[in-house]
Amino acid sequence: MRPDSKPEGIRQSMSWLHTWTGIVLGWLLYAVFFTGTLSYFLDEVNLWMKPELHASVPGADAAQTAAVALAGMQKLAPNAGTWTLELPNERQTTVSASWRDRNAAAGRAGTKRAELDAATGAKIEARETRGGSFLYRFHFELHAMDRVTGRWIVGIATMFMFVAIISGVITHKKIFAEFFTFRPRKGQRSWLDAHNATAVLALPFHIMITFSGLLLLMGTLMPWGAESAYGGDRQAYNMERRGMVPGGQQGQQGQQDQGGGAGREGREGGGREGRGGRSRDGAGAPPVDLAAAIVPMMAQARAEWPDHAVGRITVNRPNKPGTTVELRAHGSDSLTTRGASARLVFDAATGKIKERPPLPTPSAASAFGNVFTSAHMGRFAGPTVRWLLFLSGVVGTAMVATGLVLWVVKRAPERRKLGRTPFGHRLVEVTNIGVVTGLALATGAYFWLNRLLPVAMAERAAWEINGFFLAWLAALVHAAVRPPRAAWKEQCIAVAALFVLLPVLNPLTGGHGLSTSIPLGQAGIVGFDFAMLAIAALFGWIARHLIRKDRPAAQAAQPAQPVLKEVTP
Repeated sequence: MRPDSKPEGIRQSMSWLHTWTGIVLGWLLYAVFFTGTLSYFLDEVNLWMKPELHASVPGADAAQTAAVALAGMQKLAPNAGTWTLELPNERQTTVSASWRDRNAAAGRAGTKRAELDAATGAKIEARETRGGSFLYRFHFELHAMDRVTGRWIVGIATMFMFVAIISGVITHKKIFAEFFTFRPRKGQRSWLDAHNATAVLALPFHIMITFSGLLLLMGTLMPWGAESAYGGDRQAYNMERRGMVPGGQQGQQGQQDQGGGAGREGREGGGREGRGGRSRDGAGAPPVDLAAAIVPMMAQARAEWPDHAVGRITVNRPNKPGTTVELRAHGSDSLTTRGASARLVFDAATGKIKERPPLPTPSAASAFGNVFTSAHMGRFAGPTVRWLLFLSGVVGTAMVATGLVLWVVKRAPERRKLGRTPFGHRLVEVTNIGVVTGLALATGAYFWLNRLLPVAMAERAAWEINGFFLAWLAALVHAAVRPPRAAWKEQCIAVAALFVLLPVLNPLTGGHGLSTSIPLGQAGIVGFDFAMLAIAALFGWIARHLIRKDRPAAQAAQPAQPVLKEVTP
């Protein structure tokens, strides 16, 4: 036996594993990568798909915005047990309000929500849409199935993705040298070079995104330990995992960070009052004018957090004795706490600080996990980092796409030898087109339907999603009835056209176009339009490449014209 036989055998085994894990779940992984990449602009997508919100333009004075919003809440929900306001920021133009009426149903069902104009505090009636939340949820839960099943499917695909990345690195022993090698117009060799280049270019990102994705789905994929130790109490498990103290202020922080937001805090505040326990603090005093009281509180918060603006205001027991106001900083200085930010609790009557709740202190294991999961979701990121994450996601999506195409190109000699295309090869070819360009086509159609469907249409949000899947199905049918090369070219042209025209469609259907959003500093709208132009440029470049490549072939297929020589008499 040759000394190097074993390493060569390992590489061959890894090559087989890499190929088949890639093709078996490659289509699903492409969809996960594509929708996950768009989810880095989740807030921007949500904002763009509600053009009614574009007219809200926050002023420079955050305290004045807060005062106007609280005055608006006084008219909108004077008898609520709690108010929570998300103030405008670089990704949000409105004040997002939520409240819970007394004796409201538990959980999200009892939470009411509205968007308030940042300048007037008036409620904005926005169109019904799932917005970017549909794409975000599809990224890890798919659609039309229960959440647990969807997460299991995506979790298994993510495990296969991790296997494909590791096996790909092992297979290509000169992978980093091959990154600097690209041989154009070489058929299979060119596709392999492109696949290698996109894999290595963002390799740290690919490893991080798959590993952190598994961490995020850990509770679904391996729930048995927590179920056994905590008797099925998922809330207690999550609170202890993040270093929270149940029952106190940190416990409320833990509930809020898990996604309950204002609703759970409101239930805490409303419940205390509902049990008949009137606070003795300020008993018999008239209700506090919160719109006036918030201004000095915001000034104190600015002094406490010079590097952070106030992001959230929570009012417990508005218009009742013992009203408290909690201010939360926008952003966090640490990824280890997974987005938990500094807070101040004020007595509304006196304006004095009652509490400075400390940040939760997670264990070393939790801190490690929080760093990865925070990086996966990118909610901490500023504009520059978010664009880098978006571009890394585009590279990852391209890596999966080139791998799918390479599977077909690699088997072209076999088809030529047979003189026909086997059914399995044709099935992969059609599905590649229907997924790679078809998903982008469906997403573009989803955005167009958001603006073209009547605003008052019944079940409007559901029909936006139905249109998404109908467009995706149409792309798959088109790929099945057209020659492969023509289908690739035509769908790429359609995708480029849909996305490049979205910034034009925006102002024509009630939104703020770039000529308005840029001077107003509405970064969320500007970011969406530029992201759409980037996607259009990518698919336009692919279409142009295919068209240019077809021209020499078409010219070669034309019969040669006879050359007539002029005869001199």
